Amino acid sequence: MFRRRKPVIQMKTAEQIELMRKAGLLVGETLRLLREAVKPGVTTLDLDTIAEQNIRDHGGIPSFKGYHGFPGTICASVNEEIVHGIPRDTKVLKDGDIISIDCGAIVEGWHGDSAITVPVGEVGPELAKLLEVTETSLWHGLKAGVDGARLTDMSHAIESYIRSQGAYGIVEGYGGHGIGTEMHMDPLIPNHGAPGYGPVLETGMCFAVEPMVNLGTKETVELEDGWTVITTDGAFSAHFEHTFAVTADGPRVLTALDEGREWFAKLGG
Repeated sequence: MFRRRKPVIQMKTAEQIELMRKAGLLVGETLRLLREAVKPGVTTLDLDTIAEQNIRDHGGIPSFKGYHGFPGTICASVNEEIVHGIPRDTKVLKDGDIISIDCGAIVEGWHGDSAITVPVGEVGPELAKLLEVTETSLWHGLKAGVDGARLTDMSHAIESYIRSQGAYGIVEGYGGHGIGTEMHMDPLIPNHGAPGYGPVLETGMCFAVEPMVNLGTKETVELEDGWTVITTDGAFSAHFEHTFAVTADGPRVLTALDEGREWFAKLGG
């Protein structure tokens, strides 16, 4: 009889978390630049160039570039593309699009990983709400990431909020993860499920939480490029992500410029 392997979660010292904060800040600043650069007529490769230059200019290394052969510094996923979109000079943004930008950086051997979804020009209320629901669900998940909680308490908080907002498709098979000296580490963090399962969260653990929410079905398919994941029904999808550390004082969001203070205050954290 085989038993399921218990995930091994890397523990960090306070000093190591400070190094992860350096990587997280660089990712956060890079995403701020990219948000400002998103507009009609820009290509996803233009955004990739901005990201790589900013990361390298500030002493970082792009986490994604070369990762299992991935060619870009960012994942740039437009409209029905959920995650892992390859930056291309032929992918030109137009008014009414949305683009999910996933970015990672390594500083002194430690990783930061974060994602945002940005409207291109003007978008309708349905898409604006999709972005709002997805981002807010992320912060509900982060708020649940406290010392003594169980791993799926975060999953349940994400799903519960999304379900309360409408009939959205919550992507399965892709989700959050441990992070530290590697970008993807144990454990996997689903964006759905019952609370009270999985490892107990402890001070010194670090995770990346990343809900992906579709306007239509939750069903996905990977394209022939071996990377890009899209919705099967062509409905638009949003993706937000932050890296955080479990601390005795609550979740510390390492890729948020203010470490999450504004959002936690908004949610009563």
